[in-house]
Amino acid sequence: MAHVISDDCVSCGACASTCPVGAISEGDGKYVVDAGTCIDCGACEGGCPTGAIAAE
Repeated sequence: MAHVISDDCVSCGACASTCPVGAISEGDGKYVVDAGTCIDCGACEGGCPTGAIAAE
């Protein structure tokens, strides 16, 4: 399952730089994960300072 970013996202972009496949991009008001690209590695979870990312 792909990871998702909750509304706790503060749009800092830290997660995008941790994603090895580039599945995270800036969305409207928060960052979003492209479920089709996400390989469910969890690297983004550790890169998020607000804990806004979790497995779906």
